[in-house]
Amino acid sequence: MRLFIAEDEAPARERLLALVARVAPQAQLAGHAESVAATRDWLATHAPPDLLLLDIQLADGLSLELFRERGPDCPVVFTTAYDRFALQAFQALAVDYLLKPLSDRALAQAFAKAQRLRAGFAADVDRWLATTAPPAAAPAPWRQRLLGRKGGGAVHVLPAAQVAYLVSVDKLAYAVTADGSRYLLDGTLADLAGELDPARFFRASRQVLVAATAIAAYRPAGKGRLRLDLQPPLAGELLVSQERAAEFKDWLQRAPV
Repeated sequence: MRLFIAEDEAPARERLLALVARVAPQAQLAGHAESVAATRDWLATHAPPDLLLLDIQLADGLSLELFRERGPDCPVVFTTAYDRFALQAFQALAVDYLLKPLSDRALAQAFAKAQRLRAGFAADVDRWLATTAPPAAAPAPWRQRLLGRKGGGAVHVLPAAQVAYLVSVDKLAYAVTADGSRYLLDGTLADLAGELDPARFFRASRQVLVAATAIAAYRPAGKGRLRLDLQPPLAGELLVSQERAAEFKDWLQRAPV
């Protein structure tokens, strides 16, 4: 069984690989990626794996984006910490939807389902998936507003178009608007990253989700990294890793004005 894993956190990917080694030692890792874009590129240039293991929240958005049109030509098992995307996952023909932390038993059962699917339809499973798959439901509309607190107890309504970037400080998420005002938000940065339009917002680091409109310039920072200059300025430097530098440049050119 050839597996492809999409997981943006290296420790989580290593734990998943160790789990696979225990429950399915015969499985082979065909490839892995940390983002929706990299997963889409890999699938477009390689033979379909026997099974995809997809985290819902990847570095640049939701892996459900892969199913906006036809979707991958292979069975999928979603692995995630969020239960709210289960319906959309099964509408995308998911074999299973596993909540983290994963257990040996849950993963083994998911593998068994995938094997039964392939055995039941033999080598023609890919044709079956292509001809019987219902149109995947479009993900819920991206958030157009954020609710934030500043100073007193009043809750401010922040149009997403006016948000320059979101930052995580001591596990709390803040929105910084174009005029430099900062607002405390409900939820974590990871939650919010999955609810804002990835065409407009880029996860530049684990602590910063930046809007294209806030990027004034970028420059080389050594070892293939990029240093971003934001407006309004961000306290400290913001670096995009070498692995994501090309993806960032492509995103910035395509982001809506």
